Amino acid sequence: MSKVVVIGATGHIGTYLIPRLVMAGHDVTAISRGVAKPYQQSPVWRHVKTVVLDREAEEARGQFGSAIAALEADVVIDLICFTQSSNSQLVDALQGRVSQFIHIGTIWTHGTSAIVPTLESAAKYPFGNYGVQKAAIETDLLTRARRQNFPVTILHPGHIVGPGWAPLNPAGHFNPAVFSAIARNETLSLPNFGMETVHHVHADDIAQLVIRAIDNRHAALGEAFHAVSDAALTLRGYAEAMYRWFGHQPNLAFAAYAEWAKGQNPDEAKATWEHVARSPNCSIDKARRLLGYAPRYTSLEAVQEAVTWLIGDGQVQSPA
Repeated sequence: MSKVVVIGATGHIGTYLIPRLVMAGHDVTAISRGVAKPYQQSPVWRHVKTVVLDREAEEARGQFGSAIAALEADVVIDLICFTQSSNSQLVDALQGRVSQFIHIGTIWTHGTSAIVPTLESAAKYPFGNYGVQKAAIETDLLTRARRQNFPVTILHPGHIVGPGWAPLNPAGHFNPAVFSAIARNETLSLPNFGMETVHHVHADDIAQLVIRAIDNRHAALGEAFHAVSDAALTLRGYAEAMYRWFGHQPNLAFAAYAEWAKGQNPDEAKATWEHVARSPNCSIDKARRLLGYAPRYTSLEAVQEAVTWLIGDGQVQSPA
């Protein structure tokens, strides 16, 4: 049994990770701002110690890293680090004090890919502030691993899916109205030919991979792994599968992105561009080989579970 501290414990991943850690016999401390609750309740949370910390405020005082180090954990899991300065403050304080540090990154560190499925070892050309910052964090952590033996493992999720929030939809953004349109058999317009890809992962599969990284620590140290489902989806294939799931034949239209965007909400069109410009399609062979990772959910299964929740929550209007 290890003493495990989870930073950002009540979010998407933490909802599934905390129960898995407790059931595996670990002594778990959950760090959060004390504002959000897990997306799903579980009785095992009674066995979790909760520490309320406002990361942003503590970092501004230069005290967040030392506050985490003072908990004297064997394993620290950081689910919510987005800048290099934030990462540095934490890992500087943890150097020499933990047996494993797990950072949750993103497949957006790749930018665009030349060869798909993309391997973790592929040259990276990130763009956009989020991808660039996350890539800088990864570079720093792996450099520390080589030069200082810092015991890091990095997991790079795709588009996280699970009941409790809207998944990335077949139009490449997050408005659940797209699923309502499909449910009503309305025509869905997609950019280009709909052949760009998106790569989902169920939050519980990320949690599973975290557990496998802890259980296979020596294979995981100093390494980065993709945390995605077995295969990516094209927007077109994704949309067609969802039409059939609702009992319809696909009803799609296509237009070049610039023309398509004119008829869309500007924020949603921007989000679509962020996704189709990257078109992630990532290999999980390394995680399978070194950690025994076996995703429970395909991309479609993960989305369909989330859409079922959206229907029950009233966010997707499905015909009777």
